[in-house]
Amino acid sequence: MTDHAHDLASVHDATERLLNAFGALDNAAVTQSSRLPGWTRGHVLAHLARNADALVNVLEGRPMYPSAEAREADIERDAPRPLDVQLADLRATGARFQEVGAAPADWSRTVALRNGVTDRAARVPFRRLIEVELHHVDLGIGYELEDLSAEFTEREVRFLVARFKGHRDVPTTRLTTSDGRAWTTGGGAPDGPVEVEGPAADLLGWLAGRRDGSGLTVKNGPLPALPPI
Repeated sequence: MTDHAHDLASVHDATERLLNAFGALDNAAVTQSSRLPGWTRGHVLAHLARNADALVNVLEGRPMYPSAEAREADIERDAPRPLDVQLADLRATGARFQEVGAAPADWSRTVALRNGVTDRAARVPFRRLIEVELHHVDLGIGYELEDLSAEFTEREVRFLVARFKGHRDVPTTRLTTSDGRAWTTGGGAPDGPVEVEGPAADLLGWLAGRRDGSGLTVKNGPLPALPPI
């Protein structure tokens, strides 16, 4: 069962870790390229702040974003801001998310996200944790997939495995970590089962579109091409 209070605490810790790491840099770091194509680190920080606002909207029953165009425009508007403004915004929006998350609520209720996706309210804090942790890696400031906690890595692998389960473009794919944990995903495309094995961080990186799979061992076919997440 999802423990939203535990996940809220994890979000708080992950946000503080990111703020402290980036706060040790300077304004020039904001304008430098992130690991995400076409985005500076300022884009990543702006997205994280606006995503906190968006998930507050979700928890309070409003649309996550006014529109896809408004979402993109807000990120572009906020990306060039200096370091102190970026960090103050991220800290304030993170605190607001924590405040709303701590309020009494029916955590079993269904909430609406983007693009017709729905989920239980109790899973929203983990969705926020995914944003903070993976985008910390995307900033390219020394925090790597190997630095993520084992708990987070396993949960995010399971989350993505479920996302690709039955996908029409992904053959049956069996994933195995170097220490023997296993999952099966895909199944909507012909062929397979493809066997993919490697360290948990490399499996997560491939599933999340952060690594090309070169650190994985693949049998019974090529490494499947995953759709964007």
